[in-house]
Order: sequence, then C-alpha cells, then structure tokens
Amino acid sequence: MVVMYGIKNCDTIKKARRWLENNHVDYQFHDYRADGLDAQLMHKFIAELGWEALLNTRGTTWRKLDEAQRATITGADSAAALML
Repeated sequence: MVVMYGIKNCDTIKKARRWLENNHVDYQFHDYRADGLDAQLMHKFIAELGWEALLNTRGTTWRKLDEAQRATITGADSAAALML
C-alpha cells in the first residue's frame, strides 16, 4: 500500500489522489496538518529529499511569515523545526 503525505487542499495532492483512485491504486492519505508529523519522520524525509524540496516557499504559509522568521531558515534543522 502507498502512503501519501500532504495536505488535502493542495492542488498537486488532489491531482495525485485522483490519479491513484482512477487507476485503482490502494493508498492511505496522511494529512500532516490534521494527523501531525513527528520529528523522526520529518528528518527521514529531509535525508531522502533535502529540506529545500520540502519547504514550500511559494505557499501562503511561507508568505505570511515575517522576513525575520524567513531569515532564520538556514539549514535542515531550522527548516524541520519550522515545518513541524
């Protein structure tokens, strides 16, 4: 079974879920806003993908942060703390 992590209102997630359903792929959706995400799993994702790929700097959550907060994100640990 595939486990998909994301947020339910993300357009890319919606598209991927539709594709999985249309192609009869068994999957479980983990909404990390509703279901949470622990530090261990976050660091595993960062090790696999890099923090830059995981931190959505184009989204509204990032844009709502003040410039001082954005400036503190300098590496994996600070990015993980923000995302968690």
